Amino acid sequence: MKKNIISFSILTIIYFLIKILLDIGIIDSYLQLNIFLIGINIILAVGLNLITGFTGQFSLGHAAFMSIGAYTSAVFTAKLGQPFIVSILVSGVIAAFAGILIGIPTLRLKGDYLAIATLGFGEIVRIIALNIDYIGGAIGFNDIPQYTNWTWIFMITVATVFLIKHFINSYHGRACIAIREDEIAAEAMGINTTFYKVLAFAIGAFFAGVAGSLYANYFYFIKPDSFGFMKSIDILVIVVFGGMGSIEGSILGAILLSIISLFLQGIPELRMVVYSVVLFAIMVYKPAGLLGKGEFKLWKKGAKRNVSIESK
Repeated sequence: MKKNIISFSILTIIYFLIKILLDIGIIDSYLQLNIFLIGINIILAVGLNLITGFTGQFSLGHAAFMSIGAYTSAVFTAKLGQPFIVSILVSGVIAAFAGILIGIPTLRLKGDYLAIATLGFGEIVRIIALNIDYIGGAIGFNDIPQYTNWTWIFMITVATVFLIKHFINSYHGRACIAIREDEIAAEAMGINTTFYKVLAFAIGAFFAGVAGSLYANYFYFIKPDSFGFMKSIDILVIVVFGGMGSIEGSILGAILLSIISLFLQGIPELRMVVYSVVLFAIMVYKPAGLLGKGEFKLWKKGAKRNVSIESK
């Protein structure tokens, strides 16, 4: 109880501190852009970590769910004039539905085959978006209302971490972890492996759709190429960098990689080289990611490390 109060107090201080700095102009528009991107990346990485880190399903199509959410939100706010909260929820639901549709047939695959199938799904979504004039086609979708602000980013990021954290600590989350550890043994113990793999896929897709909604309604403009293969790789790098199977690792990875990218903006000709060297060094000396599968005992009293850690 005491740690929950401390966590709530810290989050409240962070929210009001950044909001005040934004309101009085100390945080300029460029820094604000990076703070918002950190929030969106945390939502994406935590969702992908549920699929890849905790359930053990290697997905390369996460940007496609973000794309579905972004275009859905753009249509609902710019063309249909719906409230932003409705657009966020509908974006998440449609992305989750797409996750179920792609998850049922492809989750019978494993490893490289599943990665290739999800990569193909991402390309299918991108090509469809390129050929639909109603959402701008190759030109892109313009004049999207800018509804995303610091309050939306903060609240949804905290809610995403909170919900997925509690899912992982529930019976259903333990079932997902059991599938990652040994799918055959999990099935022998009576766990419906197909159901839980699709469930994890749907939850991860839901939050990717929500992140897409925040992205679209912050940048005014989206285009299919913004959600291509490299965007999926970026999200996967955050997850691997922070630690697969670690919620806190995903948060830390999203923050650090965004800060590294921010500092490298001043040397654009060497940015990708230095960025790659940093990632290479981390993977060589810390191959399990910054936090491995560990978790901070921050969220509630008596919180335990995940099953795989306890079993060792």
